[in-house]
Amino acid sequence: MSHNENPPPQQTQNRALEGVRVTDLSRVLAGPSCTQLLGDLGAEIIKIEKPGDGDDTRSWGPPYLKDDQGDDTSESAYYLSCNRNKKSLTLDIRQEEAQEIIHELLEKSDILIENFKAGGLAKYGLDYESVKKRHPHIIYCSITGFGQNGPLSSEPGYDFIAQGMGGLMAITGEPDEQPMKAGVALSDIMTGLNAAIGILAALNYRNKTGKGQHVDLALLDCTVAAMTNIAQYYLTSGHLAPRLGNAHSTIVPYQTFAASDGFIILAVGNNNQFTRFCEFINKPGWASDPKYATNSARVSNRAELVTMIAQEIAAHDMDYWLSGLADIDVPCGPVNTMDKTFDMPQIDARGMKIKMQHHFSNDAIDLVGSPIKMSETPPRYDLPPPTCGQHTDQILHDILGKSAEEIAALRAKSIL
Repeated sequence: MSHNENPPPQQTQNRALEGVRVTDLSRVLAGPSCTQLLGDLGAEIIKIEKPGDGDDTRSWGPPYLKDDQGDDTSESAYYLSCNRNKKSLTLDIRQEEAQEIIHELLEKSDILIENFKAGGLAKYGLDYESVKKRHPHIIYCSITGFGQNGPLSSEPGYDFIAQGMGGLMAITGEPDEQPMKAGVALSDIMTGLNAAIGILAALNYRNKTGKGQHVDLALLDCTVAAMTNIAQYYLTSGHLAPRLGNAHSTIVPYQTFAASDGFIILAVGNNNQFTRFCEFINKPGWASDPKYATNSARVSNRAELVTMIAQEIAAHDMDYWLSGLADIDVPCGPVNTMDKTFDMPQIDARGMKIKMQHHFSNDAIDLVGSPIKMSETPPRYDLPPPTCGQHTDQILHDILGKSAEEIAALRAKSIL
């Protein structure tokens, strides 16, 4: 039940979200990661950007994409990471004519996604209640730091703060050191994923009823929900799970260890695996020792057991452990830097590095592929991350039917 009357020529058969159009008022990471996912699955994404500057992340470098002369372009690696399969339309939404253009787009769209502060779009007539009155079919997704209600709802949202307030930082880092954020903006990414799930659920409901709805996502909520067993540890026991660095709060041994030439992960998840590990290192007695025979006992005697295991691991290189433990079905893996990650045949086989042509370069650029694999409607990569405003004229003409003269007039008023 799509309101997309003019699907673009890139959309062909076998795209899961073919015919779905998204008006995207989001920027930075949480919203754009959501809309990139929807775009990979076939939705048409119209990215609304501020004239001149565009998405904030365009300037979040270095590094930047280089042109054919080796010079930096205006496209940062950060921006490139989450903006493929989109068309860029520049609009100064402070102006009434620009607001009306957005309403014209919404007539022909299925979804609006935005990440302004709660209530921030009301002054432009683009808040949920205003949009609902004119476009009751629209699925309106808001991404904020704290949601649309509650004492913090008016506060701005940042991934770093959400990681801190939601408990993620308190559980991350070495026990005797300061708490640490994750190395990537996980609260943003998790919120983007939850936003996509909520949008698709709302789309299914609208297909049954014809009714749109408001999908309300908060970075803090998504962070708390992602704490899963750590959150439940507290709710069940009333106690705080300890910060254990790369160790696990309730499984031992389940952490990183230093081999002679790098770090490995040893992830022993049950007693049979522990027995096989002990036999492999010629310490079969550990598996029958009451202090280590069960996981509960290993958790209670963590310090001395981990110290002994560390001494064994350090005596051999990574390949010794990775190959040897794989042969006996004891979970073990390397701690890779990104270069080694992308060198893995597994990553290549799964299509996790892709190439796309880009406006600034004659050579194809490398991007991270979609993790979603589907037998009938696989993700496709039709449009590289757009330059700022690259598709403005095309969208206004092809979708909204505006003439070249009308578009020129809008540009003369600095609306575009």
